[in-house]
Amino acid sequence: MVRMTLHERACRGCEMCVDICPTQVFSYDRERRIAVIDHEEDCIACLSCSYLCPSGALQHDDYPVVKNFYRDLEFTRKIEKFL
Repeated sequence: MVRMTLHERACRGCEMCVDICPTQVFSYDRERRIAVIDHEEDCIACLSCSYLCPSGALQHDDYPVVKNFYRDLEFTRKIEKFL
């Protein structure tokens, strides 16, 4: 099972992880103004939230690495101008 960590002090409360997650792992705590990991067991380790998080507040551990499933940042930089 994928383990996720949200570093609360780093979270800016932008809700980008809440919006991008395809399996609705996150919710947003309006009182504390931070994201909350509600359904860690539903995480498919697409890592979209980690890549998108502007403060790097999310960390994933114990996920299986599948070639070509995760973003290749070097390749993305090369084709960025075409996107």
